[in-house]
Amino acid sequence: MNGLVHTDGRVTLTSLEIADLTGKRHDNVMRDIRAMLVELHGEGGVLRFEETQRNPQNGQSYPVFVLPPREVKVLVTGYSITLRAKVIDRLDELEKAATPHELSRLEILQIALEAEQGRLAMEAERDHAIATKAEIGSRREATAMATASAAVREAEKLRDQLGQNSRHATVIAVERAVKGRFPSNAYVPLRAWCKERGVSAVDVVDERYGTVKAWPAGAWLDVYKVDLAELFGTPCQAMAAA
Repeated sequence: MNGLVHTDGRVTLTSLEIADLTGKRHDNVMRDIRAMLVELHGEGGVLRFEETQRNPQNGQSYPVFVLPPREVKVLVTGYSITLRAKVIDRLDELEKAATPHELSRLEILQIALEAEQGRLAMEAERDHAIATKAEIGSRREATAMATASAAVREAEKLRDQLGQNSRHATVIAVERAVKGRFPSNAYVPLRAWCKERGVSAVDVVDERYGTVKAWPAGAWLDVYKVDLAELFGTPCQAMAAA
């Protein structure tokens, strides 16, 4: 059981293939994964990603870990650049096999947003680890904060383009977030709310229609009792809650 593209489009790598790609002993890879899962998900995370595989030669069964891309990337962050590249290249191959279609502009923006948020979270964890070992000089700290602020602004810009943030959101974005459906004319009371108050909706990118309206947070709260700040928040809030 190596890298797989499942029927539902999920991509996974097993601890066996990670060991093969990196040249590490499987028991050492299992140890690294177990420690990572406990830190990320608690003790329940170990059982969540652990499966049993039968050895075709001796018929004995032994445990392996089956990891999705996020956990694989977190695991190899501590590996050397060369080993990290091998594993990430393998993930790229599997993900391309899972998504042979050409990405839309909306999908590209969503991928960019997820990648940026992941990078910000990893930078925050790295800076925290450094801070526990030694004091960071004021100049270095100021530079790091400026860099993080610029990255956060870029992530917020991407969220604006997708129409899913604490200030305004499209009907489609809210439906995806709440995992539900609104009536086809759900925009009508939102539009009426804006007209009564002299407020304008925001035009954002949409893969089907080119652009659609993203309605203000006040309209969502008054009309549908949906709190965009609670639903989407901001990259800064997401990092603070992590």
